[in-house]
Amino acid sequence: MLITFKSKAYPNVMMYQDHAKRILDLLQKDSDRGVITAEEAGRAVKLLENEIEESRKHQPTDEMEQDVMAHNGEEDTEHEPVEVVSFSTRAFPLLEMLRAARDQQTDVLWGV
Repeated sequence: MLITFKSKAYPNVMMYQDHAKRILDLLQKDSDRGVITAEEAGRAVKLLENEIEESRKHQPTDEMEQDVMAHNGEEDTEHEPVEVVSFSTRAFPLLEMLRAARDQQTDVLWGV
């Protein structure tokens, strides 16, 4: 399921609910619907920046690729290379929206 984040300060940002949930849990917000007010945006930006920095310290390893190959059950056949989309890459559009909302004193809404 997709979540569409909306703000007057930035174009809409769409994310899969599973990916958005990690961010919204960090911000102590419900993933079904909610608002990050202009007053909350500055704190939200700091929390998300800190989480991104922390996630960069724990990059995926070769073990992850081995796990993916094991689950496919075809270790001897060639596959497309495993491409991992990092948390920071997924979070960046919403982080930019939050920065714009903070700077322009507008809210961020979803599920409405």
